[in-house]
Amino acid sequence: MKKNDDNKETLKIEEIDSLNQEVDAFSVQENDENKRLDLYVSEMYKDISRSYIQKLIKNSRILVNSKIEKPSYKVEMDDLIYVSMLEPKDTVAIPQDIKIDIIYEDEDVLIVNKPQGMVVHPAPGNPDNTLVNAALYHCNGNLSSVNGLIRPGIVHRIDKDTSGILVIAKNNMAHEHLAEQFKVHSITREYEMISLGNVKWDEMTVDKPIGRNSKNRLKMAVVNSGGKNAVTHFHLIERYSGYSYLRANLETGRTHQIRVHSSFLNHPILGDYLYGYKEKKFPKLKGQMLHARKLGFIHPRTGEYVEFSSELPEYFKRALEILREQ
Repeated sequence: MKKNDDNKETLKIEEIDSLNQEVDAFSVQENDENKRLDLYVSEMYKDISRSYIQKLIKNSRILVNSKIEKPSYKVEMDDLIYVSMLEPKDTVAIPQDIKIDIIYEDEDVLIVNKPQGMVVHPAPGNPDNTLVNAALYHCNGNLSSVNGLIRPGIVHRIDKDTSGILVIAKNNMAHEHLAEQFKVHSITREYEMISLGNVKWDEMTVDKPIGRNSKNRLKMAVVNSGGKNAVTHFHLIERYSGYSYLRANLETGRTHQIRVHSSFLNHPILGDYLYGYKEKKFPKLKGQMLHARKLGFIHPRTGEYVEFSSELPEYFKRALEILREQ
């Protein structure tokens, strides 16, 4: 961290990289044209001050079409606004009585079906109402402490706008056992998705490393050097006119892996404005059509393999109905 001439904090590029924060993407609509950038973003995050938004812009944490703009920049229709929040400091997650869809629970693990739009753990843009807050309340504060006070119980994450199944560890023994399985990639992780365009294959494996995008530091990308090994297995479920319904199995678990590999294949996920583009047939989508459908692992206490699945959300089912009817 360093100070600029106005004695305000700015982030060095290596500090930005180390945060590795999830990125929100917004597509500017007609009724928001000509608004100041800081005003537009502050309206997207009702619980964040405009001054904090301006700090993010000056720290290059908010980009417009992958470019740095001033807070006074007037947004235009179809501008893509990327927002990456700063990592919170000395934050403690608190229990909140929030309803969550629990698929299974025992003394060691909690299996939940996360809805689209819910953040997994607190961050400046989402200080509460997260899955962690809900899980802490449900479990009377009894979650693993391996990942500290802000991420208790969290062994793995899925993006805010990805729905689906996660495992939460209720004690450190379970957390360490599960974390090791994720480390050696022995976990079964299966997703379903709707991609843009008709794929020409029935099965496809993408074995391409993923690292920071050199042109847009808020994104990940397939890279030629310096990335981490990433393998995704894609399987066709159904073809439609201009769309493909796919299953994706993760062999590794990198940040935004399925989204990056889908974009690399030139078949980005429907509703993914960060790695794809806006599609006129579905203008009201609130995020990518990506659902974590299945999760399997060796139970930390019994030593037996267990597998859980979650239902597709209603908006996902409706999109499939629309595509099948066309």
